Amino acid sequence: MKVKYLLSTLLFTTLIIASCGKTGPDGPKGDTGAAGPPGATGATGASGAPGPQGATGATGATGATGATGAAGTTGATGATGATGADGPQGATGPAGADGKDGADGKDGADGQSAVVANYLFTNKSVVLVGNTRFNLPAITQSIVNTGIVLAYFRNTGTSTSWNALPYNEAGNTLSLTSYGVGYVDVKANFAASGLDFRFVIIPGTSLTNMMANNPGLNLNNFNQVQAALHIN
Repeated sequence: MKVKYLLSTLLFTTLIIASCGKTGPDGPKGDTGAAGPPGATGATGASGAPGPQGATGATGATGATGATGAAGTTGATGATGATGADGPQGATGPAGADGKDGADGKDGADGQSAVVANYLFTNKSVVLVGNTRFNLPAITQSIVNTGIVLAYFRNTGTSTSWNALPYNEAGNTLSLTSYGVGYVDVKANFAASGLDFRFVIIPGTSLTNMMANNPGLNLNNFNQVQAALHIN
């Protein structure tokens, strides 16, 4: 009985030792499994509040002014260019003022009248408002009392006939409004320039003789008056 117990104990111990022996070697590593699908992208988080603006930095100091460079040397004088062609001739200047009339001549023995004075003014203007005055020293008080002043005009630079005053054409009027010692006044209802004026001053006795010696004389026709009074 004791021997059977010992055998049983020995068998049990052997089994325990057998079961508690060393682990065997690892088997070969298996293949890596396939990667799983990517997970869904998570929602974007809310933006954070902006941070406060930083303070403005101080302005930097102005740099020093650089030194002025030295002046360059003066270049050599270029050669004188060729003389240009002569310019066009300038316009003819206005006619000079008439010289003072000479002393009156004596009446001829044949009784022909003598003109006291004959004045010519060239390239003059008239104004719309007021009178245009001409100074005529030959008009004396005697002329004012018993003589006559004849007035004519034409465009400057033309050889057209003289137009007697008063003049009226197409609504434009020009007249000798008055005269006195040393002057005449001309009135126009328009403003214009470039006009020549001629004034013939005749004393009363000369006028009487002139009209007697030239029947039918037209005082508005300067050519006839010129011939009758021998005006140059």
